Amino acid sequence: MAASRMDLDGRPIKPITICMIGAGGFIGSHLCEKLMSETPHKVLALDVYNDKIKHLLEPDSLPWAGRIQFHRLNIKHDSRLEGLIKMADLTINLAAICTPADYNTRPLDTIYSNFIDALPVVKYCSENNKRLIHFSTCEVYGKTIQSFLPKDSPLRQDPAYYVLKEDVSPCIFGSIEKQRWSYACAKQLIERLIYAEGAENGLEFTIVRPFNWIGPRMDFIPGIDGPSEGVPRVLACFSNNLLRREPLKLVDGGQSQRTFVYIKDAIEAVLLMIENPGRANGHIFNVGNPNNEVTVRQLAEMMTKVYTKVSGESALETPTIDVSSKEFYGEGYDDSDKRIPDMTIINKQLGWNPKTSLWDLLESTLTYQHRTYAEAIKKSMAKPTSY
Repeated sequence: MAASRMDLDGRPIKPITICMIGAGGFIGSHLCEKLMSETPHKVLALDVYNDKIKHLLEPDSLPWAGRIQFHRLNIKHDSRLEGLIKMADLTINLAAICTPADYNTRPLDTIYSNFIDALPVVKYCSENNKRLIHFSTCEVYGKTIQSFLPKDSPLRQDPAYYVLKEDVSPCIFGSIEKQRWSYACAKQLIERLIYAEGAENGLEFTIVRPFNWIGPRMDFIPGIDGPSEGVPRVLACFSNNLLRREPLKLVDGGQSQRTFVYIKDAIEAVLLMIENPGRANGHIFNVGNPNNEVTVRQLAEMMTKVYTKVSGESALETPTIDVSSKEFYGEGYDDSDKRIPDMTIINKQLGWNPKTSLWDLLESTLTYQHRTYAEAIKKSMAKPTSY
């Protein structure tokens, strides 16, 4: 396997050691699977939890045994971090607080997690001449220029005013009192620091801006594999409602527009970045699927249809209800209107294009969630017997 694999320029791909911070999460678990099953690379998997990668760690008879090592640590306060980065050829940083409900209710934790806690990772990579792939977010773009134009302006139809380009589009956030932007601002600042380390100190880096990566094991279902009081991201929120046979809650009418990409497509893009450093270093990459654009309301309608198909259950008489952002997220919430990624740079550098349609990725995700969570949801909703 190792000898026959070639990079995009026809050179043999040499096995490397990867220090993956946040390996136990949604993206990390899928990336670990890909690396174990299709490459010769070794992974030092760092995280607080390993539930989503346990199937890769046990038993010792697995074909990749010895190529993945789990290290339980919190990068906030663990002296082992620099040593593990030194042991690797490449560090991938996936660690973050990235749930919108937390941005304006836990702004300090959000800023510390996404900026302060990432500083040592960047520092250790730069000082030890280690390559870094850092995961940022599409939220760094903030609001589109289009959203500031008059509703009847013909310029609103011009892609130049709403398609998001890594090297051109500005990052436009709301006012300071709108603490929802604490996440995007922290992510933007760490991007600027990484870029500066590259310019001044020669750090080899790649920055990834994910646009709503969707698939099995994403996010959490409140009260089942996450806190009962938690509010996950939109797709998991809708999944939770569908599993519990509750109306899907549309924040401010569900008019925001989003694009969604299948996790397995996105992981293909990350593997190309890992194995083609000459083409990926120094670049920021949008990773999304502009063909899978819908309003949040349209997403709710499609998910209802897909869930009816995969579960065999009838649709609710009232499938959706409207709620205000203040009621759903609390004070300080704000949002971007539209997020469509320009794919020119990643296509040119890595030849990557997403393949999976929105219907297909929703069917894969909801089939997994229905199979995995439906019984647990029923048990959690069962009322105790009264005597």
